[in-house]
Amino acid sequence: MRSGAKVAVIGGAFVLVAGGIGYGAYSMLGDTVGGDGGTRSASESSKVKTGPPSAEEIAETSKGFLDAWAAGDAAAASLLTNNESGSAPVLASYGEDARIGKVKITPGPAVGTKVPYTVKATVSYDGKSKPLAYASELTVVRGLTTGKALVDWAPTVVHPQLTEGATLRTGESSTPTIEAVDHNGKVLTKEKYPSLGPILDTLREKYGESAGGSPGIETWIEPADETQPDVSLLTLAKGKPGKVQTTIDAGAQEAAERAVRKYAEASVAAVQPSTGAIRAIANNRADGYNAAVSGQLAPGSTMKIVTAAMIIQNGLGNMNARVECPSTVSWEGVTFHNLKDFSITDGTLREAFARSCNSTFIKPIKQLGEQAGSALGQEARDYFGLGQDNWQTGIPTFDGSIPESSGAETAASYIGQGKVLMSPLNMASVTATVKNGAFKQPYLVARKLDNRPFATARTLPANAAEQLREMMRYTVTSPTGTGTKAMAGVVGDKGAKTGSAEVDGQVSNSWFTGFSNDLAAAAVVQSGGHGGEAAGPVVAEVLRASG
Repeated sequence: MRSGAKVAVIGGAFVLVAGGIGYGAYSMLGDTVGGDGGTRSASESSKVKTGPPSAEEIAETSKGFLDAWAAGDAAAASLLTNNESGSAPVLASYGEDARIGKVKITPGPAVGTKVPYTVKATVSYDGKSKPLAYASELTVVRGLTTGKALVDWAPTVVHPQLTEGATLRTGESSTPTIEAVDHNGKVLTKEKYPSLGPILDTLREKYGESAGGSPGIETWIEPADETQPDVSLLTLAKGKPGKVQTTIDAGAQEAAERAVRKYAEASVAAVQPSTGAIRAIANNRADGYNAAVSGQLAPGSTMKIVTAAMIIQNGLGNMNARVECPSTVSWEGVTFHNLKDFSITDGTLREAFARSCNSTFIKPIKQLGEQAGSALGQEARDYFGLGQDNWQTGIPTFDGSIPESSGAETAASYIGQGKVLMSPLNMASVTATVKNGAFKQPYLVARKLDNRPFATARTLPANAAEQLREMMRYTVTSPTGTGTKAMAGVVGDKGAKTGSAEVDGQVSNSWFTGFSNDLAAAAVVQSGGHGGEAAGPVVAEVLRASG
């Protein structure tokens, strides 16, 4: 959509609707010096107001601003903000670049210093028109130097999806629309699957021109960062969409969307082990960030899957070997604890894995000596395809990071903390690798669409892979397994690993990864507590969709 074409200002009737009464004109506040600057005499300076704005000031300022904005007077509206230079071009572009006219703004009752409102307008371009409606809000603050009540400027005042430096535009799109479908041909829309909205925008930007479509006329948000996709808001005239087939499974995606809505700051991703096909991506985050595939968080004890693989392959233990699981273990003067300082007497590696014993996964590593700081990263790269920044999924993703470590960070890394960073997609891929016995790079669109290379890794030794599967199965079938409760309703061949990661003394992030038949999924719920309490139910709901 980045045509860059400028369009002329159009004439339009602008009306502010307040409490059902129409106003044909707008009024300014008594002081004509806008923004948060201006020159005052010494006597005037002594009269500068302080403290929060009053209800009367909030009502007067918000009305004056909304009146001016609705009338198309960007200069007057910007004078009533605390950032005149920043707000004026954005407000002007509303009519100039976005071609939005016949604006009606209906304010709601103020909630403290915040004033919500709805906008109803008409977008017109090249003889085509369509209504545009949305809701937003503004906040009234006290000017630092003038003492005036002013609108606290942010681009979201104009539109809730507008970001700093972005521009609202209307015109012929430079990129044709796409019709994205799941692997069975079912149409995927951002209205039905909200988490896919940013992903569909990315797919359009990347594959729209090669998918065989033709451009239409649209209203969109053009981000300041040209590497980010445009965000389509309104279609005035449809072009011919090009079809882009994804690997998403509509049933799994619907389950993922439903599951993350139950927890704040939740993200989940699901992968088919036998192929690497991404079956679901969902987020429920206040910031709208696609943490499911791009998040960079310590994965906690879910990383013990990779640690266990390294232990087995380096001859440091096997699932039936007797292991130590004391309540604590020290590493270079730092003491690491098990949850509530539990311990296991005369247990096996499988039992320690199922109960997530931290000390069991730290003590054997000391035998590696100088190689301890690099062995985990090498295992992750060689057999799990992580940490090499070479995944080509079809959309931007984070590929995991397991840097070399030293000191106590080495011990922390083996239980998924320290400097180890993962996304749910990374951990779903780890589980998929275990289930399949070999790494298959996750992907959202087929390689043939653009002939991009896929990342590869060595096949896990068959004996090691089977032990890892058995330990994950035991975690969801043992009475003491940390994943047993969350996975109780999941059928078929199933296994899991729980995790929790403490960040700056806050409530732990909840992690969970598991498989059922030919589907693997992983989730994180920030500040969700233990892995089985929040992230576990999210993963289980997605896995049940494969049954």
